[in-house]
Amino acid sequence: MSETASIAGVRIGPGRPLTVIAGPCVIESLEHSLGLAAAIHDVCQTLNLPLIFKASFDKANRSSIDSFRGPGLTDGLAILDRVKRDIGLPVLSDIHEAAHAAPAGEVLDCIQIPAFLCRQTDLLLAAGNTGVAVNVKKGQYMSPEEMGNAIQKVRSTGNQNLLLTERGTFFGYNRLVNDMTAIPRMRTFAPVVFDATHSCQLPGEAGNASGGQRQYAPTLAAAAVAAGCDALFLEVHDDPDNAKSDAATVWPLVELESILTKCARVRDAINDLA
Repeated sequence: MSETASIAGVRIGPGRPLTVIAGPCVIESLEHSLGLAAAIHDVCQTLNLPLIFKASFDKANRSSIDSFRGPGLTDGLAILDRVKRDIGLPVLSDIHEAAHAAPAGEVLDCIQIPAFLCRQTDLLLAAGNTGVAVNVKKGQYMSPEEMGNAIQKVRSTGNQNLLLTERGTFFGYNRLVNDMTAIPRMRTFAPVVFDATHSCQLPGEAGNASGGQRQYAPTLAAAAVAAGCDALFLEVHDDPDNAKSDAATVWPLVELESILTKCARVRDAINDLA
């Protein structure tokens, strides 16, 4: 495995500071993206934590046909490019079709493969062929060891700049649980990210939307950092109850510094003991 991954100069891996991947679940507007990116950046600068801005240009896997999906590929990438240029942050977003990989790779510093699509060979190969970093989220139906196959698919393109993300495993209907041993097990393949907000999701709880229990994000995040994750993924919003996607789980901007302070201290302790 590669001991570290690099996203626009941000090194992620053992012995490095805790990296933060954060932003809204979906791009809501240019103004909202720029404002939220600047605010999250301020928090991370205060804590001296590297930040990668995350926002989806298309939420193709929403529960309902009526759910807000985002601005789409062209407009969404233009907004993420503005975040790069105006705020000075690396940017990450997910793709759902192989045809999206090449244009996304022209803007994004990291292409993310959604959990439901982590076995889609053509998608993984297209992402790898862009040459930019690739973050593959572990499917809710996958074991940690099976994710080695996803990594091999991307590496077959010659791309060695990879991350894996843990985001919970299905436990019956409408429930996710986290097995923290998945982090060291997947870390044998690539540096591991922990998705603290999606791990609190109750998928399809309302039938046409996912519910969630965001109050448990700090507990899960700290446990994941103690288990050895190299980066923390948080969907963050300045008005969570009115977020256009994942309103039940996005983390409040006003509480971001608190959760990151705790997790950074755990990471420092882990690095000191290494």
